[in-house]
Amino acid sequence: MTSMKFLSGVVAALAIAATSATAETRVTYKSAKSTSSYYQMAVQIAEAMKSSSDIVVTVEESQGSVQNVMEVKARGSDYVFTTPPALVRLAQGGKAMFEGKSDASFDEIRALFPIPSLTMHFVARADAGISSFDDLEGKTVLLGKGSFGAREGEKYLNLFGLEGKVTLAEVELSNAVPALKNGQIDAFVTAGSYPAPNVIEAAASTGVTVLSLSEDQIAETKRARLVIPAGTYAGQDSDIITTSLPVVAYSTTKMDEETAYQLTKTYWEGKAAMGEAAPWWNGVDEGLMGNIEGKIHPGAIRYYKEAGMALTDAQM
Repeated sequence: MTSMKFLSGVVAALAIAATSATAETRVTYKSAKSTSSYYQMAVQIAEAMKSSSDIVVTVEESQGSVQNVMEVKARGSDYVFTTPPALVRLAQGGKAMFEGKSDASFDEIRALFPIPSLTMHFVARADAGISSFDDLEGKTVLLGKGSFGAREGEKYLNLFGLEGKVTLAEVELSNAVPALKNGQIDAFVTAGSYPAPNVIEAAASTGVTVLSLSEDQIAETKRARLVIPAGTYAGQDSDIITTSLPVVAYSTTKMDEETAYQLTKTYWEGKAAMGEAAPWWNGVDEGLMGNIEGKIHPGAIRYYKEAGMALTDAQM
């Protein structure tokens, strides 16, 4: 009898283990370079899923958003990736960097949830006498090289009539704070989720003015308007009005509805806890849902309806 009880116990334990293993869902989350803040965000999301759901997330490094979209062609139902909504639109239209590379699988891309946006910061040394874009004339500005922030910063200088009127510093963006501190530059441009670590450092060590854009300037950029609340950075007494490039986590119609539902639900319900560990999550709220272009995954829609979050007809 004792032997039979022992065997029964073993069988029961194995059955529980098998059930547990079966209930576990594995997802690959492709984000960005391992040195970026977006990779750190991916790791946080993976940890949130592990602690609050049966979803196990494996984070994959990426060389960029275009690669993330292109891999939709070869990936299966477990693929989650991040990219700006504008790139999904271009992929589905076979335009720009996707010209000649269109694929039917691009039409099956579906949004899950927004993550922190790439936020433009024009950061000037507090004692440089810069309080508006006009004041940048004759100053030395660091844009960096090759990044979204560098390209966007150059575009804004040209749009606002500063082309050829500022000196562009030949300094790497990684050296922006010491260059600002020693007077080598008067201002630098950076893009990332806010609060941005290099802006925090500059504000604390040197004292800075982060420029706001006027409503007309925002319209000229054709980017999303974003407000960095007062008090985000040391010495910042008022809101900063700037622009951003929205970033969204996507999957495809290959993903089953329940997995998409659980991913979305766990993300939103765990966002506050993630925000305690990394303040960039505090910039994500229901207002960013309006930045999602195109359709949302049916499983995610199920969560948004339960949560009472408004969706547009185009997102449905």
